[in-house]
Amino acid sequence: MNHELPDAAAREREPTEANVRALVETFYRRVDDDPLLGPIFARALAGRWDEHLATMTTFWSSLVLGSKQYRGNVQEAHRPIDDVEPRHFARWLSLFLSTVESRYEPAAAVQFMEPALRIAQSLQLSKFGWDYQIPVEQQELLAALKRQRTGGAPEPRFPERPDAEPFPAKFIGKSADEQ
Repeated sequence: MNHELPDAAAREREPTEANVRALVETFYRRVDDDPLLGPIFARALAGRWDEHLATMTTFWSSLVLGSKQYRGNVQEAHRPIDDVEPRHFARWLSLFLSTVESRYEPAAAVQFMEPALRIAQSLQLSKFGWDYQIPVEQQELLAALKRQRTGGAPEPRFPERPDAEPFPAKFIGKSADEQ
């Protein structure tokens, strides 16, 4: 699958139904192509990709546009997936956040990034137990995004990362290149 991302100069200033759909489609093409995540999603979504894309578009539209159309239970939807490890969360977040960052201006990107990090944290604690330690980098990024959203900083303070290092930097687990 092709997973081309738009030029940084063409980033969206605000989410709309159309660009949320495009974000979801681009992100899940990247997931499907990913050597770490692709097999897990292929098993979980066999024959249901179109349905999943529609559900995820509704989900993200509900969160960022306030459409309130999503009626599912995030925890229950993920419960049947048994072979997920911390490195899968790190990779999902890296792909999602980099896709959002490439498609939206910072103020709009926060509308996706903050809920994604909160949901990931909830799923991680549910999956690995309440004593599971959320990676520090993940916690710091969430705190930075919250400060930006609440006016504590003019723009999100994303972690520094060397060129070509996945976003966000240094989440636990191996990158797809290290597999």
